[in-house]
Amino acid sequence: MSERIPVQVIEVTPSLPPIANKPLSASSGPIHTRRFTGFYRDLRRLGAGLLCLLFFGTLWLDWDGRQAVLWSLEESKFYIFGATFWPQDFILLSGLLIICAFGLFFITVFAGRVWCGYTCPQSVWTWMFMWCEQLTEGDRNQRIKLAAAPWSLGKLLRRSAKHGLWLGISLATAITFVGYFTPVRELVANLVTWEIGGTALFWVIFFAAATYINAGWMREQVCIHMCPYARFQSVMFDKDTLIVSYDSARGESRGPRKKGSDPKALGLGDCIDCQMCVQVCPTGIDIRDGLQIACIGCAACIDACDDIMERMGYAPGLVGYSSERALEGGKTRLLRPRLIGYAVALVLMIIALAWLGATRAQLSVDVIKDRGMFRENAAGEIENIYNLKLINKTQREQRYRVELADDAGFRLQGDQEVRIGAGEILSLPVSVALTEDSGPAGSRPLRFVVRSLDEPDTEASASSTFVSPRH
Repeated sequence: MSERIPVQVIEVTPSLPPIANKPLSASSGPIHTRRFTGFYRDLRRLGAGLLCLLFFGTLWLDWDGRQAVLWSLEESKFYIFGATFWPQDFILLSGLLIICAFGLFFITVFAGRVWCGYTCPQSVWTWMFMWCEQLTEGDRNQRIKLAAAPWSLGKLLRRSAKHGLWLGISLATAITFVGYFTPVRELVANLVTWEIGGTALFWVIFFAAATYINAGWMREQVCIHMCPYARFQSVMFDKDTLIVSYDSARGESRGPRKKGSDPKALGLGDCIDCQMCVQVCPTGIDIRDGLQIACIGCAACIDACDDIMERMGYAPGLVGYSSERALEGGKTRLLRPRLIGYAVALVLMIIALAWLGATRAQLSVDVIKDRGMFRENAAGEIENIYNLKLINKTQREQRYRVELADDAGFRLQGDQEVRIGAGEILSLPVSVALTEDSGPAGSRPLRFVVRSLDEPDTEASASSTFVSPRH
């Protein structure tokens, strides 16, 4: 048993070359993307254009003499076209955010990070800033040469023009964003005349700086390291999720060749290793290394690769939207339980939110009892003082009548008919007198009812208590 077991070292040669352990987002330097064209680029531009039109254009619309969409923090009102929302309607905002979250879950299970690649504001503004780079500094190779060149008057002018455009877009973005919380026409006029308040000026500068830094300097770092969506997307994918994929079975072995040559005779696949898919990627990854957390699903590599395949006379689709199941030789299942579950939940929540919005109370009543427990009036009756807070949520002036739901033993004193302007709040002090001496001492339930005299179907109520020392 003392003999040693002989050991023989066997060298194993891998069948495929190892993938280099490169850091995310090409940390060796800034990413210079190449100009390209294609179907998905046009689709992305359409989505970005609609987003910009919605963002920059909506707040300039008027509705009944005011800004159509305005979240007035000073008044605690939210104007959305013909509707006025109050903090009491926060449940509707919560429901809208939940619907957006489920919509994001649904689209992620179906087609991966298409939201990131096509309509995410970070991506849209980054592409916008990269277009400014191409406009002022040229295409990829020209920008690389310019970055490596010593400083000169030409370089200074090009860089100044680029940053000037960046700052202009950032300032327009900040003014627009702040304009949703304060009237935009007044904000722009105050900026032009240098009469803007300190708070508004701070937020304009803050959001302009955030846009300039995020879209101009940080870019892909936001998508990779700061956005939580990049982290939890992997747990939402399944084998049938459509993702940007490289068909390695068709593309390998990759290598250069002359146009018109037979790749099979050369022992090569369809990939000519031109690096175009890498050069157009806004996050600097190589999609041929497989799905990566830095891929935002923008399909720039698909457009670039399809263009090369067309030039070489090969079929398109070497890089395209596919699923893991399809790459393994199976067939992608578009309808599957999880996707259907998200779709059903999304439809039900949209219906529920629409119903809540349509049946939202147009009148709100809150009751605040005076801190004094009770008092005795000149007639010897016990009185309690209340302050009614009435909110008219309609878009026109309303007349209301205040009553007691069960006035047996009680008498309401004070103004019982009031007028409230559109979207206004009225604090109405009233007193309630106890007209009968019988009954237990202590607190008794009391309910105020407010009815609209202009719209009989509109009413609201609020409960309180009446305190009395009498038996």
